[in-house]
Amino acid sequence: MKIAITGKGGVGKTTLCAILVKYFANLGYKVIAIDADPDTNLASTLGYKSPESIIPIVEMKQLIRERTGVSDSTGFGAYFKLNPRVDDIPEKYAVTLGENNIDKKIKILIMGTVKTGGAGCVCPENVFLKALLSYILTSTKEVIIVDMVAGIEHLGRGTISGIETLLIIVDANRRSMETALRIERLAGDLGIKNIYIIGNRIKNDFEKSLIVKYLNKSNIAGFVLYNESLIKSSIMNEPVSINEQVLRDIEVIIRKINIEPKKEKDLVN
Repeated sequence: MKIAITGKGGVGKTTLCAILVKYFANLGYKVIAIDADPDTNLASTLGYKSPESIIPIVEMKQLIRERTGVSDSTGFGAYFKLNPRVDDIPEKYAVTLGENNIDKKIKILIMGTVKTGGAGCVCPENVFLKALLSYILTSTKEVIIVDMVAGIEHLGRGTISGIETLLIIVDANRRSMETALRIERLAGDLGIKNIYIIGNRIKNDFEKSLIVKYLNKSNIAGFVLYNESLIKSSIMNEPVSINEQVLRDIEVIIRKINIEPKKEKDLVN
């Protein structure tokens, strides 16, 4: 299962990403959690003890130069490899969440972002990140859950074309729903067939009705109700936890999506 999670900034997509990562790990699946958001806080949301110690892939300058064939003296406009080797990166640079049986099933990979004025151009860093994400999405057996950039810019670059399922997070704010519609159109253009809307931090039936009315009802996978525990953990920068209410909400969504990842024993052949 290859899932990308996106939506307008501030709707709680990183929290839901962390919840899904822990949900599948609790079911016994190995999960790679990829933080592809420049505002990298997925590791801390999952409860990694020292998230500041994780070096984003994009900041591994020497590695990127070696893999793309760019030397220190290479100037602007130089040639570099468009298909650098990336198959060993997840094993070498992803960190394991923790030491207990569940946390050992979760690996975290921080992608980072290109912090230059030419971030949208074809440069060695962007080429490397895209090649790495494409490899993970098409060539690995684990459950892959990607916390994407807020908004729709990443879809315009086509960086998630290997995704099987796209979850667009909204709240009852009209702006988040407008963003969701734009994301839905662009994702459809990329050929992503499984596109679902999730309403988050929903306080009452009125807020549900707003989302159902404005968006395509058939694409709404479900709602995660307003939860004081999740709000507190976000404010206090504490690891997310799955309580009974959250679990009920997530199980409804998983049934709606109707995709079950294959366990390791099913992948032998």
